[in-house]
Amino acid sequence: MESSSAGILVNILLIVRVFLLGLIAFVPFNAFGQPYPNKPIRLIVPYVAGGATDVLAREVALRLQSELGQPVVLENKPGAGGVLGADLVSKSAPDGYTLLLSTQGIHVINPTLFNSLPYDPVKDLAPVSFLGAISSVLVVNSASPIRSMTELISYAKANPGKLNFASSGNGLAPHLSGEVFRVMAGIDVVHIPYNGSPPAMLAVLNGDASYMFQILPTALTYIKSGKIRALAITSPKRSILLPDVPTVAESGLPKFEWLAWFGISVPAGTSKEIIAKLNTAIVKALKNPEVEERLLSQGIEPLASSPEQFSEYIKAETLRWNNFVKVSGFKKNF
Repeated sequence: MESSSAGILVNILLIVRVFLLGLIAFVPFNAFGQPYPNKPIRLIVPYVAGGATDVLAREVALRLQSELGQPVVLENKPGAGGVLGADLVSKSAPDGYTLLLSTQGIHVINPTLFNSLPYDPVKDLAPVSFLGAISSVLVVNSASPIRSMTELISYAKANPGKLNFASSGNGLAPHLSGEVFRVMAGIDVVHIPYNGSPPAMLAVLNGDASYMFQILPTALTYIKSGKIRALAITSPKRSILLPDVPTVAESGLPKFEWLAWFGISVPAGTSKEIIAKLNTAIVKALKNPEVEERLLSQGIEPLASSPEQFSEYIKAETLRWNNFVKVSGFKKNF
């Protein structure tokens, strides 16, 4: 009798176990673990603090924090034209908690200039969304007698080697744009690399550098205060922020155009679900009228995209910058 009762009890326990296992199969995974994100997120900015990248990164971080419900902490990791920051992210866990502020330098220019990189922009980084594009301005110190791009080119041709141009560092986009400008204009000028955009801008303000191509958000305050003079803008059309400043194309170099662009990437291997959640938050943030107005007032055009669109854009930019490097004559020496 006891043996029969024990057998019935075992059978009941087996039935209960099977029933519970069946229920578990229908319970969402997130019921056993907190959904993403459940802790602070790092946004790695691979350049020095104080530049236009910070303006965009801080705005995006603030809005992502609101959308995702977790702190988004900015970390500046400058060095080697963005290589150090990109390498850090590429080797981080693919869990959505380490983001990279991507630029054409990281994805496009570095592979064309460096003999070797510690990261592969295609294999090690996954695009999440395009963020925006920024025009640059050809600027000189306000005390300079040069008042137009045409005058700059004429003076440089009459005085070979006497003018110099500043950039935020060797191999970065401002440097390459300056080299392409030199070749297209047919002038002999000297390049002076600085450690980041702020010291390069300071060199122009102090008169230590003759001119530079500075991104609009950084240059705008100095232009409006009269400390520097804008000669030409690198966008295809004039900026609403500087309607009286002609484009480089208008000023005599019709094939010259340069826009700095930015996006968000994550380590390769990050799940499609996490990438989709980040993309949704970024797109929503950039379509916020307040964000759009604030960025446009700084000379940043917000341009959200799908991960696939951002990936295709990077491919197209790679081809374009390969041509830029060929035109500039710049050689790999890193």
